[in-house]
Amino acid sequence: MEAKIAACSHLMAEKGLTIAFAESATAGWLCSEFALTEESGQVLKGGLACYDADLKMSLLKVPRELIDEFTPESMEVTREMAYRLGQLIPADIYVTVTGLTTPGGSETPEKPVGTMFVFALIKGREASFRKVFAENCEEVIRQTIIGTAELLIAELKNNRDIAV
Repeated sequence: MEAKIAACSHLMAEKGLTIAFAESATAGWLCSEFALTEESGQVLKGGLACYDADLKMSLLKVPRELIDEFTPESMEVTREMAYRLGQLIPADIYVTVTGLTTPGGSETPEKPVGTMFVFALIKGREASFRKVFAENCEEVIRQTIIGTAELLIAELKNNRDIAV
């Protein structure tokens, strides 16, 4: 996993970009992976772990109505978290994560445990994915982190004009 995060961090440093996170299901693990890279001081601004829906509302100011309508684990809430994060941490890239790593959330047959939502706001451009990982909690989070690094790398390489 470190190789993908390291490559992503290196690419961001080359472009002079910074990143901030608001994580629910990954609980800060994604942010901590970026802290372990050589370029961490150049690229990482910080992150919030907002595992509980109440923190999404109180810290990020995600409207209760949005959470009630779509559930805390949804692309709609994940997207809103990214836009709200910019009011707390200045950065070029905002990455937010919600999902279901264990039973007891908003899982349904259409949204089973293992469903993860990642949203990235890259200098105003949106990129996201919804994936279902059929593994244990740790593996779901690990796959989400890898998928997030792959998403960011693809976006940064495909949009050469993204830079400071």
